[in-house]
Amino acid sequence: MIDPFAPTERAITEPNPVPAALRAAGPVVALDAPAGGQVWIVTDGELAKRVLADPRIVKDPAMAPLDWDPLTAGLEPTAAEHPSLTTLDGPDHATLRRAQAPLLTGKRIRAQQARIEEIAHDLLAAQTGVVDLMADFTVRFPLAVLLDMMAIPSENVDGAMAACTQMYTDQGAAIAALMEIAGKGQAGGLAAELRERLAGTPEDEVRYHLFGLILASQITTEAALGFVIAGILGTTDPDPVATALRENPPAPFSLWRFTAEEVELAGVRLPPRAPVLVDIAGLGLTFGAGPHYCVGAQLAQAELHAVHTVLARDFPSARLAVPYEELVQLVVGGVGTRLKELPVVLR
Repeated sequence: MIDPFAPTERAITEPNPVPAALRAAGPVVALDAPAGGQVWIVTDGELAKRVLADPRIVKDPAMAPLDWDPLTAGLEPTAAEHPSLTTLDGPDHATLRRAQAPLLTGKRIRAQQARIEEIAHDLLAAQTGVVDLMADFTVRFPLAVLLDMMAIPSENVDGAMAACTQMYTDQGAAIAALMEIAGKGQAGGLAAELRERLAGTPEDEVRYHLFGLILASQITTEAALGFVIAGILGTTDPDPVATALRENPPAPFSLWRFTAEEVELAGVRLPPRAPVLVDIAGLGLTFGAGPHYCVGAQLAQAELHAVHTVLARDFPSARLAVPYEELVQLVVGGVGTRLKELPVVLR
């Protein structure tokens, strides 16, 4: 059986073998988890949708196996430590979602499309010669867009980039840095609006919600941007955005879920505290499903389409600096896939 958590590299034209191998193993596949013990991966579409809406299968990392190391497992702080959209369930989650979801509706994002394209143009126009867009642009662009929408001064983008990188080595320091940046939102932006919607909520808690929006905006879009740009410049694909999101979703699996009690899935009995993942990549559930469907899905797609538009309109002679077939994917086991490098000549 292929280990879906093993880091590896493969050519951009090489298909991902993991989804097919998982489906062949059954609707619920038990594998060794990186942090120890077993993880159960759901590979059947209808079962996956039920799992993503099942109140017995929760997001709170407090329900993770007791012997898991949070850093090794890549766990967020628990809901008791920092309540958030990605750790709450049930009525508490629904209440918080009602406060956050209106910030990123399709209507509001469409109203920002010209500004999103302007930011993409300005960042690309600053590049000269052969430039590796994976080294800076694909991280900077989504952060610049969201901080702009939050009315956080643009000089904070560098700090946000550094903090996002630090998440993998010092989570606590990275969260603190992004929370500080989140506190710099000025009147008229999404940060100020969320404060109004969460009136009475402690400031640190509000900042943590804003931190979550900043980090999620970067993680959701950064990897996909590389595949979109490679598709635009290196293939004849008429819809590179749809292809990138289908074949290289922001994450191969759902975020961790855990059984709050014994649960049976497709005849398999899972004990309490069993880790459960849904095969997002194999099932085409790019932004998830159910109550935890990604609130930033509209923004992520708008950013990807903005880059497509800007490259076609403003950089018609842009080209890859190496043959498309030589581009390499870095597969970070269980986390996602991104291009190792994306050397481009824009003019």
